[in-house]
Formats: sequence, structure tokens, C-alpha cells
Amino acid sequence: FCAIVAMTDEDGLVVARGKSVYAVLNLYPYNAGHLMVVPYRHVADYAAMNYDETVEMSLFVQHALRALRVASGAHGFNTGMNLGTVAGAGIAAHVHQHVVPRWGGDTNFMPVVGATRVLPALLGQTRELIAEAWESTASA
Repeated sequence: FCAIVAMTDEDGLVVARGKSVYAVLNLYPYNAGHLMVVPYRHVADYAAMNYDETVEMSLFVQHALRALRVASGAHGFNTGMNLGTVAGAGIAAHVHQHVVPRWGGDTNFMPVVGATRVLPALLGQTRELIAEAWESTASA
């Protein structure tokens, strides 16, 4: 996550940047449009985040919900954090909150039986769509 900060938005798959946090597409998404909200500061625990980081992370999650509804017509969302390796965190050293768009029927035989995920667009295309929707929902 720390290396992404120095990359261009396109190369880092960054959707939006704030003062304390940024929103980025997940390289290994559970669903198309799977975002993560990440503080710039390298901090492992949500309880160790400062006030500004905590508030902006919450506001970015809200904004992500609006942008993903516009960009993808999501029917619902899974949001949350896995804090610590034992809790399932793939990157336990840097706290981040997942925002996963969901649609009716998106848990079908492909991921359950076929152990395969189907993504309708490349990550770069998805980043562009969501970044545009993020801008269009900025005043909401």
C-alpha cells in the first residue's frame, strides 16, 4: 500500500485521493469494483489510527458506496476490515477497509462449484469508470 502512493492513479489503480486516505481497486477482487480505503500512514491497527484518518476513512467508504452505485448499479455491499493475520488480513501490517459491490445472483455456480471468478472488465477500465463516478458524486 505504501508503494501505491507514489504511483500514478492509473498505475496504482487509485480511484480517489484524500488528505489522510485513498481509495484503490483490489488487485484480487472478490467482485468487479472491489475497492479498499487505505490510510497513507503505515499503521496496522484501526485502533491506532488518528481522528482525521478515521473520519476520512468513514467518509471515503460512504463516497465509495455512492460511486459504485452509479458506476455499477450494485444492489448491495459488503464492507469491513480483517485486522490481523488470524482474522484473515492478507496485508496485516497496513489497515484497510474493503468495499465490495454485490448483485443478486453474483454468488452462483462459478465461484462456488467452479472455483472461478468472472470479472466483466479489466481493472484499468473498472478504475476509470469508478473514478468518473467518484467525481460525479463528489457533491452528494
